[in-house]
Amino acid sequence: MVDLSTLPTPQVIEELDYEAIVARQKQTFQDLWEAVRLANPDLGLPDYDVEMLETDPAMIIIQENAYREMLERARINDAGRANLLGYATGADLDNLAADHGVTRLPNESDKALRERIVLADQGRSTAGPEEWYKFHARSVDADVRDVAVYRPGTGPEIEVAILTTSNGGTPSAPLLASVLAALSAPAVRSVNDVISVVPAVKTIVNVTASIWLLPEAPMSVFDGLEQTLRDALDNEGGIGFDVNTSWIISRLMAAGAAKVTLTAPVADVVMDKFSAAAFGTVNLTYMGRLR
Repeated sequence: MVDLSTLPTPQVIEELDYEAIVARQKQTFQDLWEAVRLANPDLGLPDYDVEMLETDPAMIIIQENAYREMLERARINDAGRANLLGYATGADLDNLAADHGVTRLPNESDKALRERIVLADQGRSTAGPEEWYKFHARSVDADVRDVAVYRPGTGPEIEVAILTTSNGGTPSAPLLASVLAALSAPAVRSVNDVISVVPAVKTIVNVTASIWLLPEAPMSVFDGLEQTLRDALDNEGGIGFDVNTSWIISRLMAAGAAKVTLTAPVADVVMDKFSAAAFGTVNLTYMGRLR
């Protein structure tokens, strides 16, 4: 699937610089003033050094015009973003989705909707590509966070692994049944495919670690570390994501933490590209403070 976050910033989105706009308008004013002064010596116009006249009425007008221009350019940037899949949000993204035949699900985030739009486009080809099944699986419910589609053997059997945003990533039986029904519909399933839908989470990772805090860090830093770690896996993990010991330590080294000693897991938890890991117990022990 196309990773929209890796695309370069579109040229239509301009970097704004208020000071540069002010400098340009000051120079334009001085050039025009000098042109009028030289063309009309009988007027006796003096040299006009705008640079040294911050309280001059002309300078105030220049600054006001520059600010107004910056707002207009910002609005143009917003209009450009609203028409780009990687940048559009809210109702703008809903309208873009409609152009691709996709409708936002209840409680579906902008990120998830963008991913489904890409899947919808990539899946519209012959022979039932995996993106086609991924799109329809994720269109069942916004709780479907990630999908893997694969053949466990050489036959017509296809397994579809589901990872959810809730319940530690493990889908409920009703959700699995709903996904299977959606993928088995005549308009979705390729004739020769035999589909089964399974949970993606196949490995539970239990974490045990000792934590030292910096002298000035409040205890709330330690109290929030378990949730910080679980949130990190929810936000960064997914099907095929390896839970490495270095990754766990780095997420526990939140602002205010001085040292982390990890005793479990003792080695990296490596996942295949069709499976996901979830945290089980997270036992963190407060060891005091280090200077």
